[in-house]
Amino acid sequence: MAISQRLVDPSREIKVLTSYSWQESYQAALLETDWTKMQDRVQTAESEIHQRRLVLSQDHGGTDEERVALVNAMSGLRVLRKNIASWLERQNLGGTLVRKPVEHEPHPYRPTFGSSPTRLAKLTP
Repeated sequence: MAISQRLVDPSREIKVLTSYSWQESYQAALLETDWTKMQDRVQTAESEIHQRRLVLSQDHGGTDEERVALVNAMSGLRVLRKNIASWLERQNLGGTLVRKPVEHEPHPYRPTFGSSPTRLAKLTP
């Protein structure tokens, strides 16, 4: 996601694409489609954004446009993090990654819903 920066020119507007060091990880988080990898991508992007904000707070460098872009990126990642939490809840995982459930054979003498007549025959004396 390149951010355009307007150069002041009274006769016309010139757009220069500006790229920031944290943008690649931010884009990777936004474009990730595998829910199991998304949390790691978001954490990486947040870490890089926090590092950049720390540098900007210490040397007062950067542009106003980058500062706004950082705030907007963090807002976007916050929404994405909420979506991840909702997905994990829907998976009934309570914040952990997906694990395939173990299939067990039903107990031979315990009736189950929709039992076949032969299964029920085992239950009758």
